[in-house]
Amino acid sequence: ASLLWWQCFVKGAILFFSFFNPQVVNGIEIYSMKIDSKVTSRFARNVITSQAVNRGNVHKEVFFDVELPKTAFITNFSMTIDGVTYPGYIKEKEAAKQEYEKAVSKGQTAGLVKASGRKTEKFTVSVNIAAASKVTFELTYEELLKRQFGKYEMFIKVKPKQLVKDFEIDISIFEPQGITELEAEGTFITNDLQNVIKKTFSDKKGHISFKPTLDQQRTCANCSQSLLDGDFTVKYDVKRTTPDNLQIVNGYFVHFFAPTNLPQLPKNIIFVIDISGSMSGREIEQTREALLKILDDIRDDDFFNFILFGSDVHTWKEKLIKATPENLDEARKFVRGIDTEGMTNLYGGIMKGIEILNAAHEEKFVPKRSASIIIMLTDGQPNVGISNTEDIRTHVKKAIEGKYPLYNLGFGYGVDYGFLEKMALENKGLARRIYPDSDSALQLQGFYDEVSNPMLMDVELHYPENEISGLTKNSFKHFYDGSEIVVAGRFADINQNSLTVDVKGEGANDVLSFTTQQDAEQTAKAFQEQEYIFGDYIERLWAYLTIEQLLEKRTAATGEEKENLTAEVLDLSLKYKFVTPLTSMVVTKPEDYDNQAGIADKTTEGIDIFTVLALNLCITKQTPVICFTVDGDPHFIISVPQKEDAICFNINEKPGDVLSLINDPVTGITVNGELIGDKRANSDAKSQNTYFGKLGIANKYLNLKVTVTSEKITVQNGNEKTPFTWLDSVTLQQEGLTLIINKEKNLVLSMGGGASFVVVLHQVWKKHPLHQDFLGLYTLKSHKLSEQTHGLLGQFFHPIDFTILEIHPGSDPKKPDATMIIKNKELTVTRGWQKDYRKDPKHGIDIPCWFVHNNGAGLIDGVHTDYIVSSLF
Repeated sequence: ASLLWWQCFVKGAILFFSFFNPQVVNGIEIYSMKIDSKVTSRFARNVITSQAVNRGNVHKEVFFDVELPKTAFITNFSMTIDGVTYPGYIKEKEAAKQEYEKAVSKGQTAGLVKASGRKTEKFTVSVNIAAASKVTFELTYEELLKRQFGKYEMFIKVKPKQLVKDFEIDISIFEPQGITELEAEGTFITNDLQNVIKKTFSDKKGHISFKPTLDQQRTCANCSQSLLDGDFTVKYDVKRTTPDNLQIVNGYFVHFFAPTNLPQLPKNIIFVIDISGSMSGREIEQTREALLKILDDIRDDDFFNFILFGSDVHTWKEKLIKATPENLDEARKFVRGIDTEGMTNLYGGIMKGIEILNAAHEEKFVPKRSASIIIMLTDGQPNVGISNTEDIRTHVKKAIEGKYPLYNLGFGYGVDYGFLEKMALENKGLARRIYPDSDSALQLQGFYDEVSNPMLMDVELHYPENEISGLTKNSFKHFYDGSEIVVAGRFADINQNSLTVDVKGEGANDVLSFTTQQDAEQTAKAFQEQEYIFGDYIERLWAYLTIEQLLEKRTAATGEEKENLTAEVLDLSLKYKFVTPLTSMVVTKPEDYDNQAGIADKTTEGIDIFTVLALNLCITKQTPVICFTVDGDPHFIISVPQKEDAICFNINEKPGDVLSLINDPVTGITVNGELIGDKRANSDAKSQNTYFGKLGIANKYLNLKVTVTSEKITVQNGNEKTPFTWLDSVTLQQEGLTLIINKEKNLVLSMGGGASFVVVLHQVWKKHPLHQDFLGLYTLKSHKLSEQTHGLLGQFFHPIDFTILEIHPGSDPKKPDATMIIKNKELTVTRGWQKDYRKDPKHGIDIPCWFVHNNGAGLIDGVHTDYIVSSLF
């Protein structure tokens, strides 16, 4: 079967296309690709269309694969095959799942939306089409463009990887306030392609088009490779004769507030920085680099301080320090000397920062009209001091008391991002993931730039209570220069056509107030160019913003409050046909095309987090995830982040065998695991359930060995052995070794500056007739191991890629088979599920994966018996 890749990446409104041309493989021709975007008052409706024809003489499968912004909501999808259209229907998630599972038994394939990349999630659907048949895929999604640094930005990642006969990007913008500037550029644009970008704007209208011919796409005169590989960026802003703009249409309103030319508020900023061992290497270097650049941008009327936390908490100064030239020079010396040490006392670090900031306000050490901010950066899990995340959230919220925002930056994939996000939202801030890459320092500095210029604080937008219902968020702790506050609502009386709004906020010098009046007739006059307007856009903007904010509240809610928020989001999602985390889109395909169907789901943040109470062995998603279940032979689940999918396989060996899991000849680190069986006496070894009952972790260059069983832990440093039991609560620090034992729960182990390991004790009922206690292992910061790392687990620390083709019914009607192309091999795989116990220790969560049969044959290097070693060390 053939495979068509079409990916669309959005940041703000970012669109990413990636096309793999299957024509070379089996005769599928993609003859048209188009993104049509209409933006009305910052609200974008995007329609992605792909057209293909089967040039072969047999049925072939075509995949439509699109990457969307995580902040966007899909609103429509359809397939048109030989002139007949088959639409998608949005339903409550559980109802959609039941319909999907029913159809799976008939051999259908799936359409899914899931996290993919920094800001994206992937929508996939496929269909078999007959010889000479044509298929058109059309997907619509909507999003509110955010304003940053004084401009709305539309970033389009262009990467067709082929020549396309009819390739076009068409963007129409209508802003009733008027457009002041419109820019378009591309990193791949040559002198010849420069003239292909057509840009015009006049008063309220703007238009961008990019439609290169086949010859203009070529890398050379007779080449078949495409030049279109890079970033295409559109930026614009609107006229601002008043601080705000109010629009009223059909009983709904939207209020944009972005005052200009205000004096900047002084700010009081505390940086709380994780310096635990896992931050060593590139992470701490990039953190130092970002902080030095931030120090260059701090204004002389600002106050600041640094709090560092590893196993202990260190402060640069005991109070906030004014940003004089002398103090900034001293701060630069301090930052250059920041290095890593110990474990992660997150609670101690954040509470120290709050204590210093609170004291500065209580002692009136900082100006009354100044904006206070805490920015915390961490890459791991709290494991020193108070480590229970619920307790940390409670203490932090009580200490801050809503006085200033907390911004949490999670470095990499080893963090509990859900915890960071909840804690930030509870304290009027937000969380941001910093991706471990060459531009991590720029990501850190970029976030600081977003919040470095507060212009107003305690901004309140007041609307007549008896006239308005369904009001979105209308109070904001800070307004930052170059951003925009957006509030929407509906009138209690749908016939009401006028509104008066009062806005108040504290500026650098005094309390500022603004009053705006608007009626529907004024809005109508501004919207005379009807061809630019898509119907009930203000009502849909209100619904979009309401759902987005309710989902945000739901993140930190519990109990009855969460149930009520869930019901409200679900009702709005179904009414306005948005695919949200609570709804799915079901795509039913015609019986003539194998009676296939698909289901599209909206993910949440989409990156799994590390939880030490899990009942399996896992590696966080910066690297593959490997899990062992409670009731079977070791089940390996390998997550492939760039695919947002997983591969799984079993290793079936007998109790007593020792498997090489990790072996790094460069750092000297090895991890081996010994299998134990169940309690059945004299049973066939092959039929037994097996688990890891003993782990050996060593660093030969440090002459360190740690043996872990379900009963005890032994640390051997040279010839000296130190025993511990799981009943101990211990923190041991020796040269090159840090070991923390959390009584009857887990231990945290770090050797040198390399990877860290968490071993979890899984205890079962002592009178269980079969099972016995076993161990789980988490590997953190595995990228600190060398490229020569191998082992059953270690070989997957290196990037891998695969392609799935020819999905078809398998022996189990609920588990379709497929062909996997990996390592230049074709493997028959089965779609199935494995249990992930990280978030639900008792019942586990089903994780979908492609199962590779026969002990991972064809996936792992060599055969599985190659990984059997003689002993733990």
